[in-house]
Amino acid sequence: MSQPAKETVFLRNYHATPLEWQRDLFFCVVRAGHLRGGAGHRIGRETYPGHELILCLGGRGWVQVAGRRHEAGPGDLVWVNCHHPHLYGAVKQDPWDLYWIRVEGRTLDRLGELLEVRSRPVFAGVAPEAAKGDFEGIFHRLESGRPCDAAHVNARVAALLAAAFESRLGDALELRPELPQPVQRALERMRLYFHEPIRVAELAALAGMSESHFSRQFKAFVGTSPIDWLRRERINQAKRRLAESDDAVKEIARQAGYTDQFFFSKDFKRMTGLTPSQFREQERH
Repeated sequence: MSQPAKETVFLRNYHATPLEWQRDLFFCVVRAGHLRGGAGHRIGRETYPGHELILCLGGRGWVQVAGRRHEAGPGDLVWVNCHHPHLYGAVKQDPWDLYWIRVEGRTLDRLGELLEVRSRPVFAGVAPEAAKGDFEGIFHRLESGRPCDAAHVNARVAALLAAAFESRLGDALELRPELPQPVQRALERMRLYFHEPIRVAELAALAGMSESHFSRQFKAFVGTSPIDWLRRERINQAKRRLAESDDAVKEIARQAGYTDQFFFSKDFKRMTGLTPSQFREQERH
């Protein structure tokens, strides 16, 4: 049986320095490459700019963040937020072969938080061939060095992030295959009677749960609180009426379930960035 290579080999290695307008508009790849790890492959930093996405092509590796070590194997996508202390490297007996990119972007920290990358940095279940194609597409564009290719790189990075979302969402859906009937009944009531006063206590009673248990269950399956869902549904209904009718804003506020026009207008602007009148004018031009 052959011994694993001791030395790490960079088969492809790319550097890029994005322009300011590219940084403002896109996810920007500043480093990328194809690496064949040796038995001693190990990277450790306290902090470093950007986020690294790693696709394990073969062999095995590991990543350590927040004091915990996580294993990665063929087809796994690894997301490392480099702003925090991190370690990663090859399993000595079977060193990994990997594609990697270092990405910068204004929303990456928030996206990483949503996907809990500090506690769960390894994404299993991504489509490996599609992910491999995205990495190779990025490499191809970096080789050209044309500023206009920044949009294509951004699209490939976005595809990898979408694969991470789908992988994690798939985990959640497997654990919760369908909306529980009690939560579904509460949702249906809010959809039908959004214009009426509705309290969480009523919804909890309809679901046969305590208020606290119902609120936890609702947020776990829907992703937001019952009251926040209802407010957004009311705003959606108000948008439709503003676009399709000539009713006064005060009347539309009442139709959508708001008893106070001022509070309606404030809520509408908070969620849309526009006043009701501005939204109506925009939709009609």
